[in-house]
Amino acid sequence: MGSDPAQFSPMFRIDVSAEPQAANASNTGNASEATLALLHQMLIAQQRQNQLLEQLVQATVSSQKQRNTELQQWKDANPKLANSCRRAAEILSKVQSEFLQQLTVEVEDEEENLLDGEFVLSEFVDRFGPRLAHLNGVLQVLAQLSANTPSK
Repeated sequence: MGSDPAQFSPMFRIDVSAEPQAANASNTGNASEATLALLHQMLIAQQRQNQLLEQLVQATVSSQKQRNTELQQWKDANPKLANSCRRAAEILSKVQSEFLQQLTVEVEDEEENLLDGEFVLSEFVDRFGPRLAHLNGVLQVLAQLSANTPSK
């Protein structure tokens, strides 16, 4: 059976030589070299990963700076509108607080029905969900357009 022993993995090889310690020493050396090679590959991969993360951070910071610059230019070009956005955001914030108060009262009043009834839960989400989502979106836009705008 002319099988080449090199084609089998070390797991399936059995050493039956007369000097087992010599074989163990060579296997230990091979294992150490393999471990060092793997550690070296891991180090190279980590260094590359760190480079990519640094590039990602730089791109994110650059994008954020550009966005802030454009927003500030808009505010400088539209100071009255920026102040109006600030006032509108303050008013809508009060509206949002009142809306959230109504929502929490509704949840407390309908606790059992919400837990037991799929229809009641679906009706609740349909009634409050879109309005809350849209209100939050409008408030977010107004807050961004009015950020750091002095009160008048």
